[in-house]
Parts: sequence; C-alpha cells; structure tokens
Amino acid sequence: MLGAYLPILVLVVIAVLFGLGSVIFSSLIGQKKPSTVKLAPYECGCEPVGSARERFSIKFYLIAMLFILFDIEAVFLYPWAVLFKRLGMFGLIEMGVFIVILFVGYVYVWKKGALEWE
Repeated sequence: MLGAYLPILVLVVIAVLFGLGSVIFSSLIGQKKPSTVKLAPYECGCEPVGSARERFSIKFYLIAMLFILFDIEAVFLYPWAVLFKRLGMFGLIEMGVFIVILFVGYVYVWKKGALEWE
C-alpha cells in the first residue's frame, strides 16, 4: 500500500530540493549591490504612505476571515458535483441543507454589518 505513495513522496522531495537549490544557488552567484531604492518598501509602484507599523482596522481581518471561510466552503461543492449522479436524491438533499446553512451564515454576517466597509 505504501508503494503506491512512493512516486508522490519522490515528487515532493524533488520539488523541495529544487526550490531550496534554486534559492541557495541564486544567493551564491547573484549580484549583491544593495541601494536605498532596492531596500525601500514597494507598494504597487506608489510611494509608501505611513509607517509599516500602522495598525489595521479589525474589519480588514474580519473580511479576510469571512472570505477564507466561504472560499473553503465552496471547495466542498466540487466533490459533490463529481459524484452528483451516484449520490442521487440523498446527495441533493444533503447539499441543499449545506447551502441553506451557508446562506443563513451569509445573511447573519450581512445583518451584523460585517460586510460594510467604512
């Protein structure tokens, strides 16, 4: 049984070694000419505004967590879609319950004002 996972393990090891090797090799042979322009923070081509130690609003983190939550929940739709015909009516009802729970959570978050960006 473990023999079936050996090619995956070999691929992961090769990928990690390639990544580490590329970083180490480029740091050894790459030019090192630091300047004030190279060491300055980069913000989409604009001059940096404010300090890097500036505090963010809690709304930013709340929106980010909600995005991750609903994004992860959407991942559960893919296996259901693949096995839709095999699951039959039971699968359809279970996914309906899942979608209703997600929708109730979305409405709750919306009513609480978590999606309002001020």
